[in-house]
Amino acid sequence: MPTPSMPEVWLRGPLPAVPPLLQPVAHALLQAREEITELLADFPAERLAERPLGLASVGFHLRHLVGVLDRTFTYARGEALSEGQLAYLAAEGQPPTHLGAVQELVQAFAQQVDTALAQLRATPEAILPEWRGVGRAQLPSTVIGLLVHAAEHTTRHVGQLLVTARLVASAAI
Repeated sequence: MPTPSMPEVWLRGPLPAVPPLLQPVAHALLQAREEITELLADFPAERLAERPLGLASVGFHLRHLVGVLDRTFTYARGEALSEGQLAYLAAEGQPPTHLGAVQELVQAFAQQVDTALAQLRATPEAILPEWRGVGRAQLPSTVIGLLVHAAEHTTRHVGQLLVTARLVASAAI
């Protein structure tokens, strides 16, 4: 989260080599990474699967964030999902709870954000309106639609994760 000396990512200026129209996507992903890293620094791994009030668990949100970024950016490239991506999707609901699992999941998200940023840097603005099919049904979207959705979906799940993590932590007191 921003500190008094560090404003939110979108207020720090343009990111090098990211096309201007994709700056908001990059800013949102970097902000999400910072907030998750800070909030979960001391989160106990054994509580990753807890679902207070029936909410999705912190572990689910972390795994889902990685998977959604991977899948939406794959569709934005005009590619189908791989068997590995489909297997990951099927396992998103079963977060690990072993010692070190929180750091592994946070690191996996950070790496997925890095991968997404590399793709944003390599995406020419001219292709943003191009059609892209989503899923087996090939539902219609565009490159920019997928990239903006990835950022929006990420921020939505980060908000839910932050609330759930605080609920889990408060229940431990």
